[in-house]
Amino acid sequence: MSGRYLLDTSILIALFADETLVKEKLAQASEVFIPSIAVGELYYGAWKSQRRQENIAQVDELVAESVILSCNVGAARWYGEVKVATQDAHFEEIDNLKVERWLNQ
Repeated sequence: MSGRYLLDTSILIALFADETLVKEKLAQASEVFIPSIAVGELYYGAWKSQRRQENIAQVDELVAESVILSCNVGAARWYGEVKVATQDAHFEEIDNLKVERWLNQ
């Protein structure tokens, strides 16, 4: 498997949890991108966690080593509209987007 991947928050959390399947898939990817919204969700989770400083440092390290795609107002508006769906089903609303399920959810 190779290709370009835009990772969602659930995959990033699985990466932090050292999920073998996620690590194997990422090792085979040619390019990986992280949306800034997912980074915000990770920081939110880190700030409300029991291990705040450790988790913030983990997100900081991921951000420093990754290609982060920024979000403009148009993208933020579109995100809000698409996010109305639940359990990551909102990805199905995006035309021409190939979704790969890496985790059993």
